[in-house]
Amino acid sequence: MRILLAEDDPVSLEVMRTYLGRWGHEPVLARNGAQAIAELLKPDAPHVAILDWMMPEKDGVAVCRELRAARPTYPVYVIMLTARSTKEDILRGLDAGADEYIVKPFDPEELHARVRAGVRIVELQTSLSGRIQELEEALSRIKTLQGLLPICAWCHKVRDDKNYWQRVETYISGHTDARFTHSICPDCKKKQIDEVKKHRPEKEPQPE
Repeated sequence: MRILLAEDDPVSLEVMRTYLGRWGHEPVLARNGAQAIAELLKPDAPHVAILDWMMPEKDGVAVCRELRAARPTYPVYVIMLTARSTKEDILRGLDAGADEYIVKPFDPEELHARVRAGVRIVELQTSLSGRIQELEEALSRIKTLQGLLPICAWCHKVRDDKNYWQRVETYISGHTDARFTHSICPDCKKKQIDEVKKHRPEKEPQPE
């Protein structure tokens, strides 16, 4: 996975770049906060970011806040990696939008575990987003079909996209989970009763 690595110290940047490559990821490097937020707001932005707090132009907290305020449609899992270790610093970083907070000097195995967790969460969010989009598209297609169905003015059958005429309930049952029960409306009931009366033979006169 492509992972943004934002760090202004060249030695630290190279060390973490080496770790990420060893773990099978593709590092996207940023040497200041302005470069970091620019990378995170691109259409093909990395979905996991490791941010240093103290960076030129914009610090890691500012990058987090700007990223969360932009509300991108794709998930971004942010790991704040910094030497600032007070409780107030940790709370400030998390409140700004960081998902994880690791204090330098860091344990490589801990960082690896946090990166794996971030990748899992991003993949789950991406999958869920895809399912929601598929559902919205399916609902949209159903609404479009309902608005365009040709219906016979006489027998009320509808024509499907293969040019077959079907009863309305047959068509809808084949395209949705709807189920039908049959009854008779008052108008049809009256019509049927009147029709029966019309064809019923008159009573023969009784002999006196």
